[in-house]
Amino acid sequence: MDRVEEMLGEVRTTFRGGRTRGVEWRKAQLQALLNLLAENEDKIFEALRQDLGKHPVEAYRDEVGVVKKSATNAFRCVEKWMAPQKGRIPLVFFPARGAVVSEPLGVVLIFASWNFPISLALDPVIGAISAGNTVVLKPSDLAPKCSSFLANTIPLYLDPEAIKVVEGGKDISEQLLQLKWDKIFFTGGPQVARLIMSAAAKHLTPVTLELGGKCPTILDTLSNSSDLQVAVKRIAGGKWGPCNGQACIGIDYVLVETQFASVLIELLKKFIKRFYGENLKTLENLARIVNKHHFKRVHNLLKDPNVAASVVYGGSVDEENMVIEPTILLNPPLDAEIMTEEIFGPLLPIITLNNIEESIQFINSRPKPLAIYAFTKNDSLKEKILQETSSGSLTFNDAMVQFLADTLPFGGVGQSGFGRYHGKFSFDTFSHEKAVLHRSFLIELEPRYPPWNDFKMDFVRLAYDFDYVGLVLLLLGLRGLFRRNRRQ
Repeated sequence: MDRVEEMLGEVRTTFRGGRTRGVEWRKAQLQALLNLLAENEDKIFEALRQDLGKHPVEAYRDEVGVVKKSATNAFRCVEKWMAPQKGRIPLVFFPARGAVVSEPLGVVLIFASWNFPISLALDPVIGAISAGNTVVLKPSDLAPKCSSFLANTIPLYLDPEAIKVVEGGKDISEQLLQLKWDKIFFTGGPQVARLIMSAAAKHLTPVTLELGGKCPTILDTLSNSSDLQVAVKRIAGGKWGPCNGQACIGIDYVLVETQFASVLIELLKKFIKRFYGENLKTLENLARIVNKHHFKRVHNLLKDPNVAASVVYGGSVDEENMVIEPTILLNPPLDAEIMTEEIFGPLLPIITLNNIEESIQFINSRPKPLAIYAFTKNDSLKEKILQETSSGSLTFNDAMVQFLADTLPFGGVGQSGFGRYHGKFSFDTFSHEKAVLHRSFLIELEPRYPPWNDFKMDFVRLAYDFDYVGLVLLLLGLRGLFRRNRRQ
């Protein structure tokens, strides 16, 4: 505990010293982070291979490339983000001017997740740095090689008095949560998120929770064969490509009309074989399950006899190497664990409906998801999904690509989390928007006589309701006041 308190004390002293507030420090840290990525790419690839079995292409796409893009965008835009934003002030306060000034919150604690242990650690750090905060980063101990890489490498590139990495398991996390922070950012599951919220509440610390949930995909009937091929390719890529289904925004299940299910299944089989291999022994380009505990958790989902009976493709497992074959299930029981808990693995249930519009009711009967994906060319259905469902994000005709758009906020709603980040939204998440109002001493209207009270009340009401009327009344009121004072 003493070491953790000492670390917090050092970064707090650094923040109070003021150097992190300047644009020069912020840009220097962002450039240093880009240098870290460029000079250690092979080490990152190797750490990701050892922790999760990620292929270098997947590692660059989902980890290195994500962070590089985010840091480059922040480096280019941080001065604009820092600039005070002019605020329109009611004319009743004329002459006056207002602004919204973004100031750093202070010392930020960031908990990273194991499924994308580089990008989900460094992407929030970019936002915290851009906003001028000091940072303590806690990588996940379930990805030990990546955690060790971050702990050993970050101090060589970033300001070691302002940005620190602390490794450890549950005991270290508990120690960190006993301390007072100015912001806590957590990526993970709802169970741990509740503990973090409870600890943060003791100090009234604001939190951002990036959680997950069962992200559904709606597949409408697509009459064009080419469109259908593209849709199913994107579903296969979105389900198994990113960390073999171990992704908070990954596709959890697919909703489709009954008459269309057999076509979907055959196309999925085709693309699984093309992208990942024919069977368990020939699988490639797939990450493995992170550890024995999670392997057993996912495997146990298939051990329910009613669930096992719904498997139409795959289902093989290699416990020694912690690999589970891409698996398709048709209509597993809706009350089974596979349909009530987030799967976070390579199992894909397909649920059939009489009419695709029933998908809206199906989704609304469950907790709000982090993302909804809908493949359709029907504008009416698009509008119904948009207006009648609630989710952290909604993507039409693709899956997971919204995560890569810095101009769009990323975050959940309800049980899938709250708060947002990416691009300018990351800067805002780690900033306090302070209202600043400047007034002049030039004009002061202060009626002194009872007859003026009614006029003053009418003047104030109109001035608030109509700015231009308020300006006119102000001028008329001043003229009347000056004349009255002269007569006195």
